[in-house]
Amino acid sequence: MIFMDDDVKLREQFPVTKKKTFLNHAGQAPLPKPVADAIKKYANDFSSFGTTSIECKDGGKAHFAKLIGAKAGEIALVENTSIGLNMAANVLDYPSGSKVVTTDLEYPSVLYPFLRKNLKVKVQYVKNVNGRILLDDIEKAVDDKTVAVAISHVESSNGFRNNLRVIGEIVHEHGAYLIVNGIQSVGTMQLDVERDDVDFLTTACYKWLLSPQGAAYLYVKDELIEKLEPPFIGWASVLPETFETPDFPDVWNLNLSKTASRFEIGTPCTISLVGAREAMKMLLHYGIENVRRKIIKLTDHLIEAAEDQGLKLQTPKEKQCRSGIVNFKMNEPEKFAQKLEKKGIIVSVSAQGIRVSPHYYNKTDEIDRLMDETKAWSKAHAED
Repeated sequence: MIFMDDDVKLREQFPVTKKKTFLNHAGQAPLPKPVADAIKKYANDFSSFGTTSIECKDGGKAHFAKLIGAKAGEIALVENTSIGLNMAANVLDYPSGSKVVTTDLEYPSVLYPFLRKNLKVKVQYVKNVNGRILLDDIEKAVDDKTVAVAISHVESSNGFRNNLRVIGEIVHEHGAYLIVNGIQSVGTMQLDVERDDVDFLTTACYKWLLSPQGAAYLYVKDELIEKLEPPFIGWASVLPETFETPDFPDVWNLNLSKTASRFEIGTPCTISLVGAREAMKMLLHYGIENVRRKIIKLTDHLIEAAEDQGLKLQTPKEKQCRSGIVNFKMNEPEKFAQKLEKKGIIVSVSAQGIRVSPHYYNKTDEIDRLMDETKAWSKAHAED
């Protein structure tokens, strides 16, 4: 394992650092060496022996639960964030005239499940104000007709972090549910779904959780699990003892699991979960608070450099609103990102700006390299 004060050894676990300045963890992350090694061993074991010595019975549920302040029994395995959001959307009831509240900053997957005609539910959008979602505006939008508020903990375009604790209070005052997309926050900061009174939270692991695609988790609040019937059901949804006696004598009765496993359907992508568990072990060993501090240090450095160059930030600067994402305006951002890629600097384009998302193994030198390029680009365009 890597000691938290040994950044040299930490960077050795990320082979990408030898070839790239990778600053796009809000997109898709490179795999750390221990993650890639675990996946390779799993594949080689099955190729050579038809089985594997790698133990992954719970699919990493216990590790994910630690990251969000939940219990392992509140975690279900899903394939991606969109599946998790659809599960949450489709287990709820929508009386006539009801609505769901979301925001105009959301990634489409957050709101698409509620746009299905069969649900017959109105979707109301809270509009952002200078890249921020104001709590007063959420409070005005949520009323007794609201079934749920569906929102991202961190908005993907500009990194604005919503206050889940206050939103949870607003939601539950009206008897509604809080559905959270955690894909841009889990792995970068410690979450506490119990404290924040979150009802559902889901995230895939291929971004900040440094894992392969195909691994994702859905949290369902314990007190809701047995009250809700899953929209899809398979062998993975039922009590394990259903299959423990010869000829499955109870197979004709639907005995749903009493844990969040009832929201699982069938065989998961185990090879991806093997990688995800290894990545989460790394993050937990380093310490999530240490991860958060490192990311904030890097983004502080980036924001200061961007302001020194006179670049327009699209990311709120207030600490309580910050995350691992910083977005700033640039001339011709697509062309600039392409130029950066040719030089081995990986960022992304979002909201007509450059979105930068460093992780805990990155260095301030890498931020400086990026900002040298922005300075040269801006100078060249000023002279045109």
